[in-house]
Amino acid sequence: MIKVGIIGSTGYAGGELVRILTGHKEAEIVWYGSRSYIDKKYAQVYQNMFQIVDAVCMDDNMEELAGQVDVIFTATPQGLCASLVNEEILSKVKIIDLSADFRIKDVSVYEKWYGIEHKSPEFIKEAVYGLCEINREDVKKARLVANPGCYTTCSILTAYPLAKEGLIDMSTLIIDAKSGTSGAGRGAKLANLYCEVNENIKAYGVATHRHTPEIEEQLGYAAGEKVLLNFTPHLVPMNRGILATEYAKLTKEVTYEEVKAIYDKYYADEKFVRVLDKDVCPETKWVEGSNYVDINFKIDERTGRIIMMGAMDNLVKGAAGQAVQNMNLMFGLKETEGLELVPMFP
Repeated sequence: MIKVGIIGSTGYAGGELVRILTGHKEAEIVWYGSRSYIDKKYAQVYQNMFQIVDAVCMDDNMEELAGQVDVIFTATPQGLCASLVNEEILSKVKIIDLSADFRIKDVSVYEKWYGIEHKSPEFIKEAVYGLCEINREDVKKARLVANPGCYTTCSILTAYPLAKEGLIDMSTLIIDAKSGTSGAGRGAKLANLYCEVNENIKAYGVATHRHTPEIEEQLGYAAGEKVLLNFTPHLVPMNRGILATEYAKLTKEVTYEEVKAIYDKYYADEKFVRVLDKDVCPETKWVEGSNYVDINFKIDERTGRIIMMGAMDNLVKGAAGQAVQNMNLMFGLKETEGLELVPMFP
């Protein structure tokens, strides 16, 4: 059994890690880290775990934890993992970081967009960007994985095949995305109160959202060029889900069949990416609670553009599910272990 430690186990992503890993045949959680609830029973924080998890919450002592487990998940705010990790720890244990600390290769870009000093830039080059469908072989050899963000996972996977094949003009790419409120985390914030969110939709982080450079960097690798794009996120009054609608100018005239063949080239053998039937638009309700990403596209012959669409659960494929998928790869397990979750409906 793989021994697992979680730092930040009582946030939404951490709680989802616990839910998924309790059903994993090859993993056992031995450390439920939570600075806010030290010595409190985990099931008192999340009552859904009553008589399922009997452990108490512990602190975030990564050095002590590294001697007790095989892998550490850090589901924590930006900056914490980078402040804790060091060579001695990485020599003992694998780390899957759900924050942005090691996602962006240029430390100056990270510090600009996140507004904090990076505490361990010496590990940025080594860290593998854990988008399994793209970096699977590198993930298998990694000791430090940067688990991608929710908006970024959906946005990148939706456009990746067409960027890779040079079918879209990257300078024209616009991404419009919506997220449920769990994407903002479990901390108490005025803007996330029920009365503030309900019966409302709003754009936020316009031209400044910190997932922008992550999307640009990864799609830039795919396209083989520097990418600048517009990314606008929106908050919608639902618990879970990401919906990305992306627009770009086509570089040549193409048919539906030609574009579908490109998506199939990259995703036909991917368990967790579902390219939908013609004219079926992705919806968040059909992926909720699962590790699936539903993708489709529509060619707009009138404007010479293509409209790409993707939907997924921000807490599963956008956070905890993808982290477990990375763990499975890192330890040579069946990639889908613990993740064959049928989407919940209603």
